[in-house]
Amino acid sequence: MKVWAISDLHLSGMANKPMDIFGPGWEGHFDKIKADWREKVRAEDIVLIGGDTSWGMKPEEGMFDVRSLEELPGRKVLIRGNHDYWWNGISRIREMAPNGFYFLQNDCIRLENLVIVGSRGWTCPASVDFKEQDMKLYLREAERFRLAFREAEKVKKEGDRLLALIHFPPFSIKKEDTLFTELFEKNGVEKVIFGHLHGTGYFPLRAEKAGIEYFLTSCDKTKFSLTEIL
Repeated sequence: MKVWAISDLHLSGMANKPMDIFGPGWEGHFDKIKADWREKVRAEDIVLIGGDTSWGMKPEEGMFDVRSLEELPGRKVLIRGNHDYWWNGISRIREMAPNGFYFLQNDCIRLENLVIVGSRGWTCPASVDFKEQDMKLYLREAERFRLAFREAEKVKKEGDRLLALIHFPPFSIKKEDTLFTELFEKNGVEKVIFGHLHGTGYFPLRAEKAGIEYFLTSCDKTKFSLTEIL
């Protein structure tokens, strides 16, 4: 079994928002992702999807895009991104989910010897776009990760490996400490997957901090290919 990750698919099956308006590299981006996915992933593998999956506004619209991933191999674990407006109520989303799809919201899932915690996160104080009004959401999202780790403690068994899935970068390019990184270190997370970032601005695809490996997996940053995590 391998673990792969990708983020920010920004699919628009029922929403009229093609991504090629953001540059020619996005033209046919989902076809590129699917081709790479089929080449790499086997049925027993796990694919972590780090938010901003769909431009849909309603659950039915978002789930239409989720189901477009159903034909692809592997078990899929998803979190919510800041543009996933269709993700309205985790109970309803889970009721609508196809087989082999797991939706995390401030909690976790155990698959074989892996425990995966997940929440959206938020912009961190050292980020250039952090504003005074962001502090409340930053503190709230940190508390949601605390809840996720409490759930992880209930299901984790000896020898299990712990991964974290967050949409927003958990630190700035300088890798300063944040409430998120402190929680990851305190709870023994091995690897962290995040997305949200786009465009040409530099941010490392892989970084290490306090023994934890961090992966940026926004699909345009990875040239529309999946990143091998484990």
